[in-house]
Amino acid sequence: MTSPSVARVYDYYLGGSHNFEVDRAFADRVLDALPEMAAVAQANRAFLRRAVHHMCAQGIRQFLDLGSGIPTVGNVHEVAATACDDARVLYVDNDPIAVAHSRALLDDDPSTAVLAADLTDPRRVLDDPLTRSHLDLTQPVAVLLVSVLHFVPDEADPAGIIAAYAAAATAPGSHVVVSHASDEGGLSGASQAQNLYNRDASPNRMRMRMRMRDNEELTALLAGLELVEPGVVRIPLWRPETPVGPEAQRYPGLAAVARHTGPPGD
Repeated sequence: MTSPSVARVYDYYLGGSHNFEVDRAFADRVLDALPEMAAVAQANRAFLRRAVHHMCAQGIRQFLDLGSGIPTVGNVHEVAATACDDARVLYVDNDPIAVAHSRALLDDDPSTAVLAADLTDPRRVLDDPLTRSHLDLTQPVAVLLVSVLHFVPDEADPAGIIAAYAAAATAPGSHVVVSHASDEGGLSGASQAQNLYNRDASPNRMRMRMRMRDNEELTALLAGLELVEPGVVRIPLWRPETPVGPEAQRYPGLAAVARHTGPPGD
């Protein structure tokens, strides 16, 4: 509660109430550097909604939401309920306060569960009894890494992390959904925002460190998976439901959906 949390700062960007003064103070500094950040967070949430609807249309009824944060309005279980009312969602986060909030909010919903674990340890997440009891990995699963991989540094092997989850979710129809911060859009505040996150990071809070990646780098992280059209694009440009203007190319964030096409266990 004395240090800003990625999950609670994001909740503040979205207009949520599950955040503390330390989170709001840090977020306001980021907003001073990048006033578009709140709009970016909202565009990211809109992408999440579109992606979940797409997953449901593909017959997927199971969602593994990694680095889920706090389930504020428009999170996976709410979106899925509007498109496939038999969906099951497992939220995973390593922030104890985010986990506590999530469990309190979702305690009476048997279709959801909350696991306290770090997404950078796929074996720990996948082998946990809660994961095994709540999800059936022999059936299609959507692995969601939404607005979180930019907090995984290169030395933590984000490509290997994605590959490990994809190797577990190998049933026909399984997908990986990713959105990621990027400074490719030309907004000067994007790099300043990244610097603010890294300045507030400490050795025991790796998840506050931010590593923006460009289109080529994000595409490389998804190697071995088949990108769903339109591939790796700016967040607002991934299957928009309404026309988007040229300003979408300036969004400091990328989105992609990919599917596992190899045989089970591949």
